[in-house]
Amino acid sequence: MDLRMHFLSFFVINSQTEKDSEASFKAFKHYQTLSSDEYEQSALKSFLDDEFVRILKRKVEKYQQSSNPPTKIGTFMVQPGYELSSNMNYHLFQRIREATDKERFHALSDELIRLYMDTSAVRGGAFIVATATWNTYFNEPFLFILKCDFEPKIATISDEVQLIKQVDMAISAKTIKSIQYPHMSEEGILEHWELKINQASHARYFEDFLKYVSYEKSIPEAVNEQVVEMVQTFIEQKWEPEHEQERVKAEQAIEIWAASEKRELQHFWTPQEVIEAQSVLVEQKEDLPLQFKLDQVQIKGLLAHFASSIHIAQHNGKYVAIIEGDNLQFEKGMSPVELLTPPQLVDILPYIAAKQGDEDQVLNPPTEVKQQTDDDLPPW
Repeated sequence: MDLRMHFLSFFVINSQTEKDSEASFKAFKHYQTLSSDEYEQSALKSFLDDEFVRILKRKVEKYQQSSNPPTKIGTFMVQPGYELSSNMNYHLFQRIREATDKERFHALSDELIRLYMDTSAVRGGAFIVATATWNTYFNEPFLFILKCDFEPKIATISDEVQLIKQVDMAISAKTIKSIQYPHMSEEGILEHWELKINQASHARYFEDFLKYVSYEKSIPEAVNEQVVEMVQTFIEQKWEPEHEQERVKAEQAIEIWAASEKRELQHFWTPQEVIEAQSVLVEQKEDLPLQFKLDQVQIKGLLAHFASSIHIAQHNGKYVAIIEGDNLQFEKGMSPVELLTPPQLVDILPYIAAKQGDEDQVLNPPTEVKQQTDDDLPPW
């Protein structure tokens, strides 16, 4: 990749706890700001060049499948009627990208790290601000903000007597958190309203210092909100003002249901009402997942499969999940079930009803009773 460095500022953040006290303090120190030529001669080049390429080529979806992905797209927030330049984070990013000398670049990078130091849970490590141009496609620079946390218990091999030497401030490219601006949606296409951020999925503080950047809700979060809105609309339309008590009771039940991690069937909508709500969601995104658990059996499919190949019913006071399809395939371990000649569904239902809650009783599917001969025995 033909990547040309313009400037790079290198800072070190120290985070310590004072002896005989629970008080902690954080400070940073500017080590050096490098020009393009100085970067080419420095040890940072071999350490960071591959990382810059990795950041630029890292794929990311705007609408994520998980609620807390390691890589996400942020969008600069502006008030209606205002220009992008009114966003404080964007304004600082632009000034850093437009810096034409080391002193100016250092001063603006200093502003950036001071914003970062005001966030909670800041850890010690190296903080790097850099601008570089990908000459193949662009004549304007990318801004990179990198944070490398200090690695604990790192040592280098010493001599035969000492064996190892402790390293106090070791950093690793494997744990780098990064921000790239602008976001490159495709090679050669820049999105100046967007940036790309990458960090460990459980960490949030690296993105928290950009207070005027928003992140799109994940697909599960967006779907959850839309389903709750559908239910609230249904409640408002179903109960007239004179049935206020019933309406409030239903709203409270739905609120508890929506906030629960493990949710049970609510018996709230008819199958047709569920299908109508399902079709609205599937129309927006066809591959929305459908997952549920029937006692200890996990069932996974697509929301679009409900009522077409996945059915939920009740029989004898129990729930029954019916999955239909043309082919039945088994994977991994071989089992006797694979030798089954399936009975008809109408023949199985009476036996489900006959169990009467006795979970330990095993009943064979109905078959025609006949005298068994040697030919009827299994081959083993």
